Amino acid sequence: MKTPPLALYAHFPWCVQKCPYCDFNSYTLKETLPEQRYIDTLRRDLDAQLPEVAGRPFVSIFLGGGTPSLFSPQAIGQLLDHARNTAGFADGVEVTLEANPGTIERGKFAEYRAAGVTRVSLGAQSFDPRQLEKLGRIHSAGETRRAAEELHAAGLANFNLDLMYALPDQTAAEALADLEAALDLDPAHLSQYHLTIEPGTVFAGAPPPQPADEVVDAMLEESLDALSRRGFEHYEVSGYARAGARCRHNLNYWSFGDYLGIGAGAHGKISSAQGIVRTQRTREPRRYLSADLSAAASSEPTTRRAVATHELPFEFAMNAFRLVDGFPDALFEERTGLPISVLEPALAPQIARGLVERDAKGWRATGTGLRFLNEILVALLADPESPRNR
Repeated sequence: MKTPPLALYAHFPWCVQKCPYCDFNSYTLKETLPEQRYIDTLRRDLDAQLPEVAGRPFVSIFLGGGTPSLFSPQAIGQLLDHARNTAGFADGVEVTLEANPGTIERGKFAEYRAAGVTRVSLGAQSFDPRQLEKLGRIHSAGETRRAAEELHAAGLANFNLDLMYALPDQTAAEALADLEAALDLDPAHLSQYHLTIEPGTVFAGAPPPQPADEVVDAMLEESLDALSRRGFEHYEVSGYARAGARCRHNLNYWSFGDYLGIGAGAHGKISSAQGIVRTQRTREPRRYLSADLSAAASSEPTTRRAVATHELPFEFAMNAFRLVDGFPDALFEERTGLPISVLEPALAPQIARGLVERDAKGWRATGTGLRFLNEILVALLADPESPRNR
């Protein structure tokens, strides 16, 4: 198995306010942000994991949350400098910072850029004041517009806007208006997510009324047309980008690349000659901050799980089928160490159903398949000919 590219994900678990739809590992900040202590802990966490990936520079870094932009540019710069000095950065490394418009102070984006950030992902979600209130967002549409202006002024034109659709009682016209408002801010990338009611969230306890399926279908069709007209290419289930602006970090995920995860609750995936291991750091921030993260620790606060051979087809497909272009046979074999023939028994029926296409270049989900990815994945889990069931 050839070693894939390596990325770094750093999780920042605090928010000013927890949104009712959010099931991420995030916590409302109720006291002073332990900024320096958390950055120091992230650096120790990285040091403890680096021996496992020695000699492999980072191709991308994603600072996610929570709300990483609660941390100062100086603190972010400390972490990035440490990663550069210890692991090293590949040429053209992409460094993304997630930010919420309501947590940005004017003038900060230029400082984040100076600290090493090359790309920002801005959580707009909607431009409709009523929907922002229903979603529990603490920013206004005006703050999103001002943040976009600041990004352009700071030389960070390569930014993403997160947008949600199928919002409570939303019409197709309202969803399109949100999208047009986002595109007017001239982002390089746009992520458009269906509002999903996740277990354990406030919305799960009191689900809001969502649009009917036919309304959601109209939203998607109109969005695809509008994005195409404005020069955006649909390259991933929820991702649209201008030429040259595809998110490298997410592409590494979807092509089954490797990544270290540091921070409370962060996940990682590491490949070696011994196989593939998935990791997760302890979720609760106070426990993470008090943990022994030294490389010599006998019991580090990490869950480690070796991915069994019979799980690899599903694990790979769960990621790679998100890509509109799909994947070539060679990538599957390179990243899993398995022959492409192990996929064929499960996927042949999905071709007949119109969910999957197969050609000389490889495999990809059809337009319908992209909307029903779970059905493709369930077939891989259930395949009696897969290595899992032999």
